[in-house]
Amino acid sequence: QVRLEESGGGSVLAGRSLRLSCVVSGYTLSYWCMGWFRRAPGKEREGVASLDNNGFTTYAESIKGRFTISRDNAKNTLYLEMSNLKPEDTATYYCAIDGMYGSAGSWCYAPGGHYGNDRDTWGPGTMVTVSS
Repeated sequence: QVRLEESGGGSVLAGRSLRLSCVVSGYTLSYWCMGWFRRAPGKEREGVASLDNNGFTTYAESIKGRFTISRDNAKNTLYLEMSNLKPEDTATYYCAIDGMYGSAGSWCYAPGGHYGNDRDTWGPGTMVTVSS
């Protein structure tokens, strides 16, 4: 059974940094595409960043230059390094496996503006709160 577990969220002041982790079990994360999504209060879930099996990364415009997605294959863990955080980054952050990778419905190469798919596998999320 595939399981994702996020951690690393918290409350920080604007301009600070956080690193989110997503431990993956029951699945080798380097085989497919994985990504980070977020849902801000009162808003739709949106894609933030993705990392394919070749190590290619894609970012949403809203966070480009501030966030970095990476993985540690030995630890089977996906990361999201977030720097220069802004109040508008406040959201619950989720890691996900792209259940449609390689097909027309995949979000892997355009996560920004994508909500995710029913075939994706999701973690429970970790909350990030950024105050000014």
